Amino acid sequence: MQRRDWWRPVVDKIRELDPYCVHLEHEYGLYEYVDERGIGDNNRGFIALLEALGDVPTVVEPHTVHGRLRDTEAEFVYQMCEAADVVLLKCHYQKWRLDWTFPGYGWPVPRNIMVVPHGARSDRRWGVEEVPKLREELGLNEVPHLGQHLVGLVGWIQSNKRWDILTSMWEEIQAEIQARTGEEWDLLAAGTMRDPNHLKDYQKYREELEILEAKGLAHYYEFVPRGEVYYKVMAVCDFVVLPSTDETQSGTLARIIALNKPYITTAPMEGLTAQTLESEGGLLFTTKKMLKEKVIRLACDPALRLQLGDNLRRYLDEVVAWEVVARQYNEAYELARWAVRTGTCVELEPEF
Repeated sequence: MQRRDWWRPVVDKIRELDPYCVHLEHEYGLYEYVDERGIGDNNRGFIALLEALGDVPTVVEPHTVHGRLRDTEAEFVYQMCEAADVVLLKCHYQKWRLDWTFPGYGWPVPRNIMVVPHGARSDRRWGVEEVPKLREELGLNEVPHLGQHLVGLVGWIQSNKRWDILTSMWEEIQAEIQARTGEEWDLLAAGTMRDPNHLKDYQKYREELEILEAKGLAHYYEFVPRGEVYYKVMAVCDFVVLPSTDETQSGTLARIIALNKPYITTAPMEGLTAQTLESEGGLLFTTKKMLKEKVIRLACDPALRLQLGDNLRRYLDEVVAWEVVARQYNEAYELARWAVRTGTCVELEPEF
């Protein structure tokens, strides 16, 4: 951000549009003004924007609210809750953690916080009988060694998405699965690099995959993880492994849930762990040994895969389908309008 007062023309435009409600998505990097010394303003402009829109219904959806906030983050989140009519968090733990965090500073706990989960599409569920057609469409039938059963590593190839945790063990995992089931299982690693800063890790992961591919144990499928093809690549997998070491995977998980696809992911990882516990649709690991055991278990137990998939179907239909989430957004907008119309602060029940 080049202007300290960048928010002023934004306010002018909003007043010109005269909207029903203003819904703001927040990421720290989007609203940070940095001066000529390279020092940021801790998003003060964003707070100024909200304060200038005091007579306009505002709903803020922050994307970075960790369980343990730094002092500057706690101050920002508190000011944001004070200035906005309604604040939307993605996970319940984010809300109840504030009941601990803010009193620790001697501050009151804001009551205008709603929990609205990351939405997922409900129209992207392919049946088992449709998988052969999808494999053909993606060109996977042209890979001679690729087995009928696939474990997926799918998405953007980044340093925090530790594909190497699984690839380093895949040869022995595959041998164990085959010994127990007599089935051919392969690793489908699919995606591409987004950030040039992650080139070193991208090259490392690719080299490991090339070794496995030469042995007929894996296949690397290059594609840009966006749009319809993202869903289709995941859909051909029996289950997906999401070995992340950073809390930034809600979009990937939303697609996994949309497909009712069983998965294995890292824990503890705040949002990932919370949604896995809520949905009962995936398995968790915190060591390499645990990951190895969980992959083997899920590959060898089709009944478990069906159970996890059914749990995800129920979680999608009842909790995170966009049809459900959209109603919650509408409720937030109505609350924000009520707050401005009556001059009353929104007060919602605490989690516990």
